[in-house]
Amino acid sequence: MELTAIQEALGGRISATPLLDAHTHLVGGKLGARGLHDILLYHMCVSDLYAAGCPSGKRLTEYPNWPSREEAEFRIQEAIPYLRHVRNTSMTWAMRLLLRELYDWDEEITLDNWRTLDGIIRERADDRAWHREIIRRANIKRLCTEWARRGADADGNGPDEALLQYSLEWAFFSRCQWGEYDTAVYELERCWGRNPESPTPIGGIRPAPDRTIRTLDDVREAVEWFVSHIPADQITSNATHISTDVDFRLVTDAEMNAALARRESAGPAERDVFASYINEAFLTSFEKHFGDTLLFQFSTAAEPLPFETSSRITQRTLAQLAEMIGRHPGVRFQCHVSSAHANQTLCTMCRELPNLSLAGYWWHNFFPSIVTRIMDERIDMLPTNKQVGFISDAYCIEWTYAKSRVVRKLLTEVLSAKVERGMFDLDTAAGIAHALFYEAPWTLCGMRPASEEALGA
Repeated sequence: MELTAIQEALGGRISATPLLDAHTHLVGGKLGARGLHDILLYHMCVSDLYAAGCPSGKRLTEYPNWPSREEAEFRIQEAIPYLRHVRNTSMTWAMRLLLRELYDWDEEITLDNWRTLDGIIRERADDRAWHREIIRRANIKRLCTEWARRGADADGNGPDEALLQYSLEWAFFSRCQWGEYDTAVYELERCWGRNPESPTPIGGIRPAPDRTIRTLDDVREAVEWFVSHIPADQITSNATHISTDVDFRLVTDAEMNAALARRESAGPAERDVFASYINEAFLTSFEKHFGDTLLFQFSTAAEPLPFETSSRITQRTLAQLAEMIGRHPGVRFQCHVSSAHANQTLCTMCRELPNLSLAGYWWHNFFPSIVTRIMDERIDMLPTNKQVGFISDAYCIEWTYAKSRVVRKLLTEVLSAKVERGMFDLDTAAGIAHALFYEAPWTLCGMRPASEEALGA
């Protein structure tokens, strides 16, 4: 068969393959876009626009707050003049796709017509049946979001628990923040004595914590508090970020004690000590309490800039990750990587570290040229039960839909090329797609399909 015929035959089968979305930031009870701003100003689109010269580079006000009508309208009108400069980007392609297929909108967005489109989207913002229809059209069977975004009522029940599973994003001990050197200590003391909540945003302000860490005993007590308050019966994973700027190593008690004494004047050396010590203490406790019952997800290679991040990782960090994963064989690690060049190294690590797997095409990797490269490498190098084929990283269900459409198309192209090459036949290719989209998130992430009733079928 010629490549075009293979793609046509395989494309239909891949479109019919169910998906489990293992990583989103959806809000229970508010799955859909609340207006045009949630689509046009998704943070990856904001980066497109900022690069084109739009004055604002920061995200809109984030959950648990929402952007005011005034903020949303100002940012939309500010962005529209720059849309012509980003009509070439893949994020704009995905946005056009979702607007056309979900809202029957096929016009350029202008200062004269944006309010009409905004009204169409706002009209369905609270239509939960519509949100389920989008999920049905995307052929997604369940989604995972942040535990703090479950939209819980006074009894702790989330309104969309039949559709959602949860990952805990609370403290990021090993993530750097722009211009900070004591982030690991602050992240730990921010959680100490409290119940799980949303993580500190990138570039976020630092509210004063309830307790202050001054000694090693404080560190140990705070780590145990954190681990003991992980809602293990309500989540499938704990998620964090591991920054390449940190020089991760085993740190002695004496080194940590001395670094704590220098906290007020901390620099890169103290940052490395703080993050290394606290991360290792956490992983040791996590392994003891949860073994392989919870997945430890971590992202890497998205490093801080004033508003967002850039894709950056060193070979030193990859070597240190291998050492870290090897030290904790009882923890199941899963990596969301934001660097294309790191993918091949991580694949080789997965081949030799039984407790490491990879997931999706995260953040700065979610561009067709990079997604196809990663798919190609992973299918060549890894068993299907070591790689999750889709994470949307979406903040509203419309973007989940758009990204799922893009990924299905790209996987069709990658697998079709391998069929044409003679690596395997069409049936095997379709089985690989099913394994990556459905079986792997089931076995690796503990996801389970929602009932047909919950999906609105």
